[in-house]
Amino acid sequence: MKKLVVLVLLLIVITIQPAYAEDIGAGSKIFEANCAGCHINGGNIVRRGKNLFKKALKRNGIDSMEAITELVTNGKNNMPAYKDKLTAPEIQDVATYVLQQAENNWRH
Repeated sequence: MKKLVVLVLLLIVITIQPAYAEDIGAGSKIFEANCAGCHINGGNIVRRGKNLFKKALKRNGIDSMEAITELVTNGKNNMPAYKDKLTAPEIQDVATYVLQQAENNWRH
């Protein structure tokens, strides 16, 4: 039974990981094309405290996929909405990328 559980978990990881890697690659390209102008390397050239580093994301309540997706989709304050420019999957990809980069402190 224990071997079966390990095998199932291994299969889940193997099948999920390539999709996650694709999301990160697509998210990186989308970020560079649409977000890096203001958020280069996770910073913010418009409002310093609204950067994309883990601490700021948490402080501002946007440290989850749902919150980042909502912000990218609908915008807020100086952040423009991208719902008419990006598809829902592209928004998911860029949210995944932002979270991954925040976890890595925006080191490549």
